[in-house]
Amino acid sequence: MKTYLVGGAVRDQLMGLSCQDRDWVVVGAQPDQMLEQGFQPVGKDFPVFLHPQTKEEYALARRERKTGTGYTGFTCEFGTEVSLEDDLLRRDLTINAMAMDEHGAIIDPFKGQADLAAKTLRHVSPAFLEDPLRVLRVARFLARYSHLGFSIHPSTLALMADIAAQGELANLTPERVWQETEKALLEPEPWQYIQALRDSQCLEALFPELDRLFGVPQPPAHHPEIDTGVHVLMTLKAAMPLMEKAQLEPQERVAVLFALLCHDLGKGLTPEHDLPRHHGHEKISEHLCELVCQRWRVPKEVQRLGELMAHYHTHSHRAFELKPATIMRLFESLDAFRRPRTLSLFLLSCEADARGRLGLEQRPYEQVAYLMDCA
Repeated sequence: MKTYLVGGAVRDQLMGLSCQDRDWVVVGAQPDQMLEQGFQPVGKDFPVFLHPQTKEEYALARRERKTGTGYTGFTCEFGTEVSLEDDLLRRDLTINAMAMDEHGAIIDPFKGQADLAAKTLRHVSPAFLEDPLRVLRVARFLARYSHLGFSIHPSTLALMADIAAQGELANLTPERVWQETEKALLEPEPWQYIQALRDSQCLEALFPELDRLFGVPQPPAHHPEIDTGVHVLMTLKAAMPLMEKAQLEPQERVAVLFALLCHDLGKGLTPEHDLPRHHGHEKISEHLCELVCQRWRVPKEVQRLGELMAHYHTHSHRAFELKPATIMRLFESLDAFRRPRTLSLFLLSCEADARGRLGLEQRPYEQVAYLMDCA
């Protein structure tokens, strides 16, 4: 019976990063042996235990075999004959398929250290194709590590595209899609999550309303970047320093970034003969945001800011032109007097929208101070 530190804790230690959670794999043991040593069972599909003192998770080494569709269609095999390499083989990326023994020696059968040095996100084996959730995980890891120079290996990107082409993404539950998306929005470069899904041809299956914005033109005088999809990703980048300065809570950050993803969705449905103008896109964007929230079961507070941003962001941009009565109706729609925080998050989102334009990233957005003074 041997115990190894595995996965993210090993990866982060090799990268010099702090790691909050540590996971362990136990090789050569049976469940009754774990129980005899005081471990508490928590796993349903395969044996996972909590350490009696540290409460860290210890899982018996296991093999997985695909038996159905989606990310839950697996049967697990565990026992004393399952090796550490068998267990590591089932993991998603080589940088997550390393282990460390009690003496600090690294067990790295799939060259994870080499990929760390090359700053490459690469799948461990063709079994990657069997779990559609890995598409979202790889995209999320890019959002986490792209600022360090990491990229997805072309062969892994191709497998992600294969998963989309096979229709496997339809087997993901709404809760898991939102869970991974929410985590990605809290990473250092959340726009890379969307870009990775688009590059792997997965965005259309998961977020078609956003995918169809790419290639849709906007008036160059207002949007020098022209492409609506490019603009949306630029707004996420523009929001990062604003959110840091405002010291947003994690859930507030998620709400702002999700609102920016949804604020222009209606532009994807503008008739071709009206392009590059998008009259009335606000109400259409609000409706599409609602559909996305229903599909992914997005939390209500996140949905609320998303719909408000979609409907009213142009009100903020035109604030100096609005009549007092119109500004008052805007505040009432935001419920700004009972929920002043909503007004702050809304205006921060609008400022990010205004700054998310090519060459206009540093232009002052005086509407924030004006509308706050009005309130």
